[in-house]
Amino acid sequence: MSAFDPSNLKYDSQGLIPAIIQDVANNDVLMLGYMNAEAVRRTLLEGRVTFWSRSRQEYWRKGDTSGHAQFVRSVHHDCDADTLLIGVEQIGAACHTGSRTCFEDYDVAAVVDVDSSVIGPGE
Repeated sequence: MSAFDPSNLKYDSQGLIPAIIQDVANNDVLMLGYMNAEAVRRTLLEGRVTFWSRSRQEYWRKGDTSGHAQFVRSVHHDCDADTLLIGVEQIGAACHTGSRTCFEDYDVAAVVDVDSSVIGPGE
C-alpha cells in the first residue's frame, strides 16, 4: 500500500471532496462532511478533522465549540480519488443533534435483507 498523497485527490466543480467519517473503534459511519484542499491540508497537519462548511463558507472542526472532537487515525481515498474515508477516534457525539452518529436512527437490517444463498461470501 502506498502512502496517502493528497495531490492525487479529485475535487468537484466547487473545489470540494466528500469525506466519510468512520469510528475506528467499531467501524460505524459517523457522518459525512466536505473538504476543500486547505481543509485536507489542515486535517493531515493537525490530526483533527477540518471541514469546509458549504452554508457558512468557513472552516470548522468538530469539537471546537462542543468539545466532541475527532482525532484522525487513518485517511484513505476511494478508487477514483474523489471521496475520502477518514478513520477517527471519536470523543463524544459526532452529530450536531447530540447523537453519537448522524446515521443513528438508520436500521440497515430493516432495509437490507441479504440472502446468503443469492450472494455468497466474498461477492
